[in-house]
Amino acid sequence: MASGNAPNGGTPDALVRELRASVRGEVAFDATARALTTMDASNYRRVPLGVVTPRDADDVAATLAACRAHGVPVVPRGGGTSIAGQATGTGVVLDLTRHLRSIVELDPASRTAVVQPGVVLDDLRAAAAPHGLTFGPDPSTHSRCTIGGMIGNNSCGSHSVAWGTTADNVHALTVARYGGDTLRLERGAEGPAGLRELVAGHLALLRTGFPGLPRRISGYALDALLPENGPDPARAFCGSEGTLGVVTEATLRLVEAPAARALAVLGYADESAAAEAAPGLLPFHPLTVEGMAADLVREPAGLPRGAAWLFAETGGATPAEARAHAERLVRAASADAVDAAVVTDPAGQRALWRIREDAAGTATRMPDSSEAWPGWEDCAVPPARLGPYLRDFRALLTEHGLRGTPYGHFGDGCIHVRIDFDLLTGPGVARFRRFSEDLASLVVAHGGSLSGEHGDGQARAELLPRMYGDELVALFGRFKDLWDPDGGMNPGILTRPARLDENLRFEVLPKKPVDVEFGYPHDGGDFSAAVRRCVGVAKCRTEQTSGPSVMCPSFRATGEEAHSTRGRARLLHEMLAGEAGGVITDGWRSTEVRDALDLCLSCKGCRSDCPVGVDMATYKAEFLHHHYRGRLRPAAHYAMGWLPRWLRLASPFAGALNALARVRPLAALAGRVSGIAPERGIPVLARERFTRWLNRRWGKGTFILSGDRTATLWPDTFTEHLSPEVGRAAVRVLEATGRQVLPAGRGLCCGLTYVSTGQLTRARTVMRRTLERLGGMLGTPVIVLEPSCAATLRTDLPELLPDDPRAAELAASVRTLAEYLEEYAPDWEPPRLDRQVTGQTHCHQHAVLGDAADRRLRERAGLSGELTGGCCGLAGNFGFERGHWEVSVACAEDQLLPAVRQAPPGTEILADGFSCRTQLAQLGGVRARHLAEVLAEGLDAGAPPQAPRCSGAGAA
Repeated sequence: MASGNAPNGGTPDALVRELRASVRGEVAFDATARALTTMDASNYRRVPLGVVTPRDADDVAATLAACRAHGVPVVPRGGGTSIAGQATGTGVVLDLTRHLRSIVELDPASRTAVVQPGVVLDDLRAAAAPHGLTFGPDPSTHSRCTIGGMIGNNSCGSHSVAWGTTADNVHALTVARYGGDTLRLERGAEGPAGLRELVAGHLALLRTGFPGLPRRISGYALDALLPENGPDPARAFCGSEGTLGVVTEATLRLVEAPAARALAVLGYADESAAAEAAPGLLPFHPLTVEGMAADLVREPAGLPRGAAWLFAETGGATPAEARAHAERLVRAASADAVDAAVVTDPAGQRALWRIREDAAGTATRMPDSSEAWPGWEDCAVPPARLGPYLRDFRALLTEHGLRGTPYGHFGDGCIHVRIDFDLLTGPGVARFRRFSEDLASLVVAHGGSLSGEHGDGQARAELLPRMYGDELVALFGRFKDLWDPDGGMNPGILTRPARLDENLRFEVLPKKPVDVEFGYPHDGGDFSAAVRRCVGVAKCRTEQTSGPSVMCPSFRATGEEAHSTRGRARLLHEMLAGEAGGVITDGWRSTEVRDALDLCLSCKGCRSDCPVGVDMATYKAEFLHHHYRGRLRPAAHYAMGWLPRWLRLASPFAGALNALARVRPLAALAGRVSGIAPERGIPVLARERFTRWLNRRWGKGTFILSGDRTATLWPDTFTEHLSPEVGRAAVRVLEATGRQVLPAGRGLCCGLTYVSTGQLTRARTVMRRTLERLGGMLGTPVIVLEPSCAATLRTDLPELLPDDPRAAELAASVRTLAEYLEEYAPDWEPPRLDRQVTGQTHCHQHAVLGDAADRRLRERAGLSGELTGGCCGLAGNFGFERGHWEVSVACAEDQLLPAVRQAPPGTEILADGFSCRTQLAQLGGVRARHLAEVLAEGLDAGAPPQAPRCSGAGAA
């Protein structure tokens, strides 16, 4: 066929014209669309010509017909979480996630569902759940992977010991081939012309050439075409990795979901002991037998004693039945396990499963923060061979001087591992190849499959002859040709593959660190390494969230890859690649990167919720600094970025300015000049600054208390000028503990607004001035009431001033109010309020500070109920800026506003962040309060406070 690459990577204009004329969906051949799809979750990168987002099956067929006519290859793409490189390609990428998302039919009686390929697995499971049904396969990416992608890779997941692989649960498929014609695949169907003859001519080879193990995913499943197996071309199509055709509709089998579940967690002395124990649990018919070792667990998180663990989930008609089933497993395992626990609480089970599900991301960073990569992510051996295989695997790592953290589906003999390959240098890549060849031989020696879940892609397909032999691999090629005689479907994957050390995504990145402003302490000061953190597992693409999770609010608002954390990381990757082969060649001046980052709320949710700790808020600030260096900025950067200065200047005139702001024409004019969204109201200035009130309260010459009887309060910009009532309430609470409250100083600023708008030179100046003014107070605990300011002091301050020890000292001194009370007044009893609460945990608190102390304080005060996760959508300057209104509202409607509307009368609305309170007031008509205000009200309704005693230690 003709080459899929236009000269010099250009766009074939005739193809674009034909696609736009024949396809109703989006046709995008611009730099942004191409950059977003250069990579999946693997080590590989291939640059496509463009992206087509079909609206229906007719669009898919029209795209395939046009591409065949122009000799351009096609790559079907679902969630883009493939780990072997099969979701990357050089032609036209078919993005099936945007429109083809319908559950066409769900029939509880026949336990089947008819779905389009872009349906997200969790959406199907949610639709089936009311009928007591589910789709059995459940990879750890279940919240964002698509059914089409699962069929393409023959995905499995944790429950495969009970419910099998995707191929085991597919009844029929409608498939469009390269050129646009359609086939219906089901048991007994013909498939493409010549298929029956191909099988009939090689019966002996097909009956003897495939290893018998539950997780044999490598190669094509040609044994499904044997007469005694159906034949079943739908099953043979599963695992074909987009090389045969494009699924446009699938009929799936559903399974009965247990009404109740329990989790038996078994601790073992080491990984091999856990592996050898796993097969012994299978006769008890557990739903899962998952394993992982201690080197993957950053925190114990309720695990029983041991250096490795098995997670065996059980089901039952009632909680008691599920628990009894789990306890039988524990008794059966007692001879080998060193400890065990049975967890029946759903929240406890979720917390433990989260450790396992995040492993694909957390394993990409070794305990010493060095990088680890996929490539040999999912080999599988017969379960009875898993213990010896793991010992040999560990020995092979040592022989090659490599490290990895195995985990995975021990009950099926399938191991996941990320390995600290050096994929940046020639010698490192050469060692990657040698290890790959040796490991392939080791897996085959144990009777295993090179892929046990994620497919071969480019990572392993080159080595398939070691597993199957040359004759069977040649038959794979003939099978591919019957489906795709022009070779246009995902070339270079599975058959006639590219070499496993070609197209590595790191090749185009700068060889030396880029000159940047932040210190990037967890990435060796290297911005490229920070961007490399994103491996593509796409947890940021989750559209439904619950509990405290924040990431990624802008993606949930728009549904567009460019507005996900992963999408922005991909654009930054291509920007860094630049002239070395990147799609984006104008560096820091890139409008594509700027536009994608424009809708980043800088919520910092990815810093905690991303399994590898991508910190897009920091990357955004870095980019904006370079992008606007020496250039005029948007008006909002001057208005909102310099907010602390404007508020200080405006403070003496608060009354007059508030009156003027109520005059609509004047407010509208001010908004236009300052770049503020016309839908936004201007916050009211406080008539009396917080520190003025505090100084007036104590008066000159007041004796202060010595030692731990004083509390230092940070006068953040928002508390000082916009919500001094929060500061006054905090003083009331702290006085109740017997402390006198002192402001940390005058004119202090954490630099938050300068950082969030990327004015990093100015931010440094402000931060240094703050450190100078603190002087001798450095090192003493400082209470910061505004979560975003506390987060800035904890992280941005030391990362922007990495060589100033005072910055680290101040960062270590920062406490939230709840943290301070717990640490320095542990015996103080808060007022008993006994009321229900809802509201918002500030996204920066969730991501940087943590809210465990706040939860404990609320519990002690009798404040019951959970605060929402997500982001309020105002997010400091973001929601005020022109052009952000719709996304800001959508973020608020994601979790916060529905929770407030559904709250029963009398519920206390809590929001410690000024932005969160402002959003609730402006969008919900609700007055939310800081926790300090609620506690102070309770104190005022009760006994008089314990007055601080003067010690005569000195004058204020």
